[in-house]
Amino acid sequence: MQPFTAEVVRILKEIPEGYVVTYGQVARMAGSPRAARQVVRILHTMSEKHGLPWHRVVNARGEIAVPNEESKELQRMLLQGEDVAFLSDGRVDLSVFE
Repeated sequence: MQPFTAEVVRILKEIPEGYVVTYGQVARMAGSPRAARQVVRILHTMSEKHGLPWHRVVNARGEIAVPNEESKELQRMLLQGEDVAFLSDGRVDLSVFE
């Protein structure tokens, strides 16, 4: 595993229940602030293998950004199960997690 990938996996595993971060925040914490898309790739390919809390990561606007409706609904349900509140437009209020 490449060092950046290993660091992203470590960071993702440490996201506590009920907390949400963005792909860009994870990239910055891992030392590569312009690598948000790489974080997406890591989540897509390694979440199951490494037990990553993929549902706790959203885009910079607080939107669930997974490509299909079934996965979007699952992510929303998992976050609501952790008491993450959504705004009326369906976004997570990221200011709560600053």
